[in-house]
Amino acid sequence: MEILFTSFGAFRKKDRTLTGKTSVWMFPIYGMAAIIGELYPALKKYPPAIRGGLYGVGILSVEYLSGRFLKKHKLCPWDYSEAKLNVHGVIRLDYLPLWMGAGLIFERILCREK
Repeated sequence: MEILFTSFGAFRKKDRTLTGKTSVWMFPIYGMAAIIGELYPALKKYPPAIRGGLYGVGILSVEYLSGRFLKKHKLCPWDYSEAKLNVHGVIRLDYLPLWMGAGLIFERILCREK
C-alpha cells in the first residue's frame, strides 16, 4: 500500500519512473492493522463512518507511537515536519481521512463474512 502511495507522489511530481519506496521498519507497523480483524465483530453494528473514524484514530496513534520510538533511535524512515498539520513530524492530521478509508478497506479484506 505504501509503495503505491509513494508511487502516486512520484506521478504527481511528473516522475515517470513512478518509484515507490518503503522501509523494513514499516512491515511490523502495518502488520498491526491485523487488529482490525479482531475488533470488527464488536464494531460491525456501527456505521462505517464511526468504524472508519475509530480505525483512523487507531492507525494515527500507532503511527505516532512507533514514529516517536523510531525517531528517538534515529531510525524513523518518514518525516512530516514540513507538512502543515504535522504532530512532532511523525503524523499528519490531514491524512486522517486516508487512514479511515484504509481501515475500512482492511476491514473488507480481513473480515469477509462467508
